[in-house]
Amino acid sequence: MDFQSVQDVQERLEEVKYIASKEISTVVYLAQATKKPVLVEGPAGVGKTELAKSVAKCLGRDLIRMQCYEGLDESKALYEWEYAKQLLYTQMVKEKIHDVVSQSATLKEAVDQIAEHEDAFFSERFIQTRPLLTAIRSEKPVVLLIDEVDKSDPEFEAFLLELLSDFQVSIPEIGTVKAVTHPFVFLTSNNYRDMSDALKRRCIHLYIDYPSIDAEVDIVKLKLPGMDEKLLRKMVKMVARIRDLDVKKRPCISETLDWAKSLVILQIEDLSPEIVSETLNTICKHKSDYDVVRKNILKVVKD
Repeated sequence: MDFQSVQDVQERLEEVKYIASKEISTVVYLAQATKKPVLVEGPAGVGKTELAKSVAKCLGRDLIRMQCYEGLDESKALYEWEYAKQLLYTQMVKEKIHDVVSQSATLKEAVDQIAEHEDAFFSERFIQTRPLLTAIRSEKPVVLLIDEVDKSDPEFEAFLLELLSDFQVSIPEIGTVKAVTHPFVFLTSNNYRDMSDALKRRCIHLYIDYPSIDAEVDIVKLKLPGMDEKLLRKMVKMVARIRDLDVKKRPCISETLDWAKSLVILQIEDLSPEIVSETLNTICKHKSDYDVVRKNILKVVKD
């Protein structure tokens, strides 16, 4: 069932364990109402991809995900034509082809006879669909996630503009394929490069930053109920301080969750400088970041 209001979006996302702000819920509701894609930007690990997954769960739709990368082109995103399968079919019906053209008096008549049966050789049975075409051809509405679109080349971004405007694609072998249903589209970007103004015009823009301390506490409580709240709040404050340090990779929400799980498993009741130092591997992913945090350990652990 579609979302009925902004409040409905917020409540249903929380039911699938995604804490959404009023701004996020408003964007999702407007995107559904206007049938516009959502371009979600922000640092890695703040819940951009998870938002699309959670919306799919709320709406009871299948999630179709396309991971973008340098060198991605239309053929890899849309479909692959199975030439080997087409050739095999041709070999299998070779005798039938002979029967079709055997009564023809001229070459032109033979060609015309074969042309009447060209659907047997150029049809959707020879198409191996990729994410974009799968989403367009789906008879049931889906959520289409175009993940890390900023890693794709500008040429592919230009192709997306046409697709997101008309929701139809042209396949040389069989013609134009129009969307059966309108997919709910999310595009995510980690600011690897700037997206074009043309793409942004076609989307509703949403920027998701690292959550506030209260919001991050709520997220961890939802994902990991039962953790001591005093310890949890102290831990989240430390993560916020680490993000303010000169680190190569700031800890994301998933790493906060990893640290919280580790503390529960180790039955830690308080966070001393020693405990923080011993469990840093759950939140720091670079040697230089270990060194920075350990150098500033007293600043991180302060009450």
